[in-house]
Amino acid sequence: MRRLTGFYLLAAFAAALPFVFPDNYFVTVVGTTAALHVILAVSLNLLIGYAGLISLGHAAFFGIGAYSSAILTAHHQINPWLAMLAGVLLSAVIAYAMARPVLRLKGHYLAMATLGFGIIVNIILVQTGNLTGGPDGMSVDELSLFGVAIDSDLGWYTVLAAAALLVVWLSLNIVDSRSGRALRALHGSEVGAEMMGIDTT
Repeated sequence: MRRLTGFYLLAAFAAALPFVFPDNYFVTVVGTTAALHVILAVSLNLLIGYAGLISLGHAAFFGIGAYSSAILTAHHQINPWLAMLAGVLLSAVIAYAMARPVLRLKGHYLAMATLGFGIIVNIILVQTGNLTGGPDGMSVDELSLFGVAIDSDLGWYTVLAAAALLVVWLSLNIVDSRSGRALRALHGSEVGAEMMGIDTT
């Protein structure tokens, strides 16, 4: 229970913010951006903070998921929620395919490999402007949740704050799971983790 105190405080803060500062730009616009970055930071913390592995290409997987779901929605008229699920799955498949060989590298070599992957993805997204919109990005259809259109800054803040809280809660559970203990063991000593039967790759 004490372990979740910080999570409950974060949830209370996120819920109270729109009521304390109604129609405030820093809540509805900056808040949505902050919620997205919370999701990225929490996921990166599992890799760098708990496993002790340096990844400089984390944003590439974010971009793969975001652009693939947007392309499926805008160009192929697929339901946005299904498109987001497809984006998650595509990003996970690419991450797994890349991780098997790359995670055999150590230290600076691992960092350079992930940095190179991030640069490659960035170049692809920028150069395929007819598909992704290039540096200007692309517009997608309106998103709706249970038949209610998410067409306001406050609506986006609500959805993204809830998603960020869900990710934080899931990460706390992962840390206390067998996989989380394996990540912490890897951070302590990769050789020691392998001796305990953990597949470090």
